[in-house]
Amino acid sequence: MAHGQRLIARSEEVKEGGVGIRFEIANLGHEAALSASTAFVIRHQGCVHAYINQCAHVAVELDWMPGEFFDRERIYLICSTHGALYQPDTGYCVSGPCSGRSLVRIEVVERDGGIYLKD
Repeated sequence: MAHGQRLIARSEEVKEGGVGIRFEIANLGHEAALSASTAFVIRHQGCVHAYINQCAHVAVELDWMPGEFFDRERIYLICSTHGALYQPDTGYCVSGPCSGRSLVRIEVVERDGGIYLKD
C-alpha cells in the first residue's frame, strides 16, 4: 500500500450494480465531510466511484438500508428520502428536487485487488 492511502474495501466486495460499501470520512479533511460522517463506494460499468453519503438536496444519507444506493433497476443511485436520481459515474442528479446538482465525489483508486482512498 502506498504511503497515506487507506484501504476502503477489497475489489471483490464491490460488485457491479451491487451493494455499496460504506466507510468513515471523519479524517478526510474534506469540506463536505463537516456535515457528513460516511461515504460509499460502488461499481458501475466496471469502474469504482465513491461519494460522500449525503443527498445534494438536504443533508440526509442516500441509502435506505446500509449499502443500498441503487434504484430498483440498478441504473441510478437514489436518495431514499426524496427519490432523487443520480448518475453512478458522475454523481450528477438527473431527477428530483436537486436536479442539476451533484453528489460530492471522493477520489479513489483500484489496484492490486483493493480500493483505496487517493492521497
